[in-house]
Amino acid sequence: MTVHHTSEPAAATGPAELTFRSGADICHAWHFAAGSAELAGPAGRPVAVMAHGFGGTKDSGLEPFARAYAAAGIDVLAFDFRYFGASGGDPRQRVRMADQLADYRSAVAAAAELPGVDASRIVLWGVSLSGGHVFAAAAAARATPEKSATARAALAAVVSLTPLVDGRAAAALAIRSGGVAATLRGAGAAVRRQLDAVTGGPGLIPLVGRPGEPAALALEGWYESYRALAGPTWRNEIDASVLPQLAGYRPARAAAGLQLPVLVQIADFDRGAPPYAAAKAAFAARAEVRHYPCDHFGVWPGNPFFEPAVDHQLMFLRRHLASGVPDPAST
Repeated sequence: MTVHHTSEPAAATGPAELTFRSGADICHAWHFAAGSAELAGPAGRPVAVMAHGFGGTKDSGLEPFARAYAAAGIDVLAFDFRYFGASGGDPRQRVRMADQLADYRSAVAAAAELPGVDASRIVLWGVSLSGGHVFAAAAAARATPEKSATARAALAAVVSLTPLVDGRAAAALAIRSGGVAATLRGAGAAVRRQLDAVTGGPGLIPLVGRPGEPAALALEGWYESYRALAGPTWRNEIDASVLPQLAGYRPARAAAGLQLPVLVQIADFDRGAPPYAAAKAAFAARAEVRHYPCDHFGVWPGNPFFEPAVDHQLMFLRRHLASGVPDPAST
């Protein structure tokens, strides 16, 4: 794995920019270097690998999470999936579950090569759709360690925030939350765009819309919540073929095979990522679970439960990443 740095870290101006290869394409990432030696050990600092959820880009709300981690002594590599944001790949706005899992593997390899990090203390961090990905990615890394992206890299923990872990359960919840008519409008738009793609059209539908609009996500309040997070590279478009893919996507099935610390954070009134499915996956993974009385976006920056969610993540990680860190009291 070759990591290409395009800028140097500068606390005042922002993270360092870098790229790494995934498949035939180039992924763009930010490196937030730890601003504290709190968790530094003989081999270096721990590092978290972060990616956004459904149709998201790293400039759309990930930075406040990353900066909180860096302040606590954890490096962060936050990256865009292929086909999104600043990363390469065509066609644009395409979601392929296998590709996104491969991007996580490549990002872990890139994180292991960052200067000053301990490649044996890597954290997988995901939210929403990528909150489900981290279950599957961690299980795959455990099942085939000899085929991992880098022999040096080892996962130390998983953080899964408001995860979508069962596509069938999510479809049923969408019908209950938005109604049959709204769900059919979104599905109908997806079918029309897929047919359009066959004849050379873009095959894209709006990612998020207001109630009654033909979009992948059209629950009340979600248009405003998503747009409030949107960064400059975010586009309100998604490949229509993702909707039938979601129905068969069930990363919860990988939860039972995880034998490492897992934190699952559940929004109890989540209308997009079923809370009960996340709770079942957490139980199977023997995870630590935190609950928040909010909808899906209530744990994002600018919302009431962002700070508690980050605090809980850092409390969890301090406990599980402290192995190998010298005890100040013994020196």
